[in-house]
Amino acid sequence: MRSEKVEAMREQIVSGPIVKTLIVLAYPLIVNQLVQVLYNLTDTYWLGKLGREQLAAPGTAWPLVWFFMSIGMGFATAGFAFVSQYVGAKEYEKANRAAGALYSLMMLFAIGVGFFGVVSAPYLLAFMNVSDTVYPYALSYTRVIFAGIPFSFTLFAFNFLLRAIGDTKTPVKINVGTVLLNLVLDPFFIFGWLGFPELGVTGAAVATMLSNSLGSLIGGYLLFKGRVGIHLSLETLKPDKHFYGRIFRVGIPSSVGSSTTALGFVILARIIFTLGGEFGNADVAFATYSITNRLTNFMFAFSDGISMAMGTMVGQTVGAKLYDRAKTIAERTMAINFTILGAGTLLFIFFRVPIFRFFINDPAIITESAKVVKYFAASLPFFGIFSAVNNVFQSSGHTKKSMTLGIIRLWGMRLPLSYGLGLLVRDTAGIWLGMGISNVLGAVIALAWFLRGSWMKAIIEE
Repeated sequence: MRSEKVEAMREQIVSGPIVKTLIVLAYPLIVNQLVQVLYNLTDTYWLGKLGREQLAAPGTAWPLVWFFMSIGMGFATAGFAFVSQYVGAKEYEKANRAAGALYSLMMLFAIGVGFFGVVSAPYLLAFMNVSDTVYPYALSYTRVIFAGIPFSFTLFAFNFLLRAIGDTKTPVKINVGTVLLNLVLDPFFIFGWLGFPELGVTGAAVATMLSNSLGSLIGGYLLFKGRVGIHLSLETLKPDKHFYGRIFRVGIPSSVGSSTTALGFVILARIIFTLGGEFGNADVAFATYSITNRLTNFMFAFSDGISMAMGTMVGQTVGAKLYDRAKTIAERTMAINFTILGAGTLLFIFFRVPIFRFFINDPAIITESAKVVKYFAASLPFFGIFSAVNNVFQSSGHTKKSMTLGIIRLWGMRLPLSYGLGLLVRDTAGIWLGMGISNVLGAVIALAWFLRGSWMKAIIEE
């Protein structure tokens, strides 16, 4: 792995100006996030032309897909922590072996997840209490996305590995290409343009699967040719029981945390469908939730990009045992994130009606969106703090802390508050209020835990 480029980036990360380095690493990631959000917004726009039921289908499917993907992503997080800390400690050969072990593990796991998801999709959607009108669209969409999971997993592994060594530009080039391809293919497969099959909602899933497949193949080619700072081979891909054990030890808490978070959002979808149907219209409530997610994802594109860049810097500085520098990096990231999300929230509040109307001109959804702004929007800057702390814990390899933090925010606060307040006020406003309160309290708890400093220890010392 050792190269002048990797070493130069390491030196900038462990000893260069913090904010400048953060920006250098973050801006490609922000571009990547924005392009991904652009795809999600475009997807929502096209499906909105079909109707509110079709628009809600991806929002119904993705918590399920995310649940299974998050299990594997926990191991990707562990691999990221090991690779970045080995680079920080100048153990380049160990970093390369760790990368190979992670990639092979992800490939095997993804094949199993894809098969299971395709078979179990009907039962999972039934568990979510999906409305009869949305169910057929959600089922076809979910099955196609699960079929493409192996390609999505290996593409994620590629992104994680290159981020770990400080290369944030190469993954972005590939991701931008795949997303742009997805944007082009969407209307052709949805509406059957130029002789393409008219697949409706399923067409959106097919476009996503084909685009991810191409990106995964390109990423794999670059890794095996050794053109991106990491060089995989059949030798590095061989199962390494000792290192697998270390990945599992660090990765399992992250997988548990991510999967329980994803499961929590499956439950949240059930709550929205249930209370939405009881106190109004289930499809209206969930369509509003789906559009809100797309809009907040746009805001988080900036803060998430900065947080991911921070993760690379924290991982390598912890590996180099520069703990005070790692803490300073994290604190500056939190301040930047809070400011960015604060500004985004104001825009969301002031331009709510035209934004929602752009996606679907449905008076019921516009009315419901007023509740989102009143009871939920102000909590978004606080989630930026929570997200940054969570990223610190994961990047430093202290995944048990990340797991516990996520469970407290979602299962300890968001789900019971959303359901309880919804029942108490007998209105969907209670759902949005519960979500907002959980963001604020989660940020307070996360910040207090971060300041204790118990995360300041490298896992490669074990």
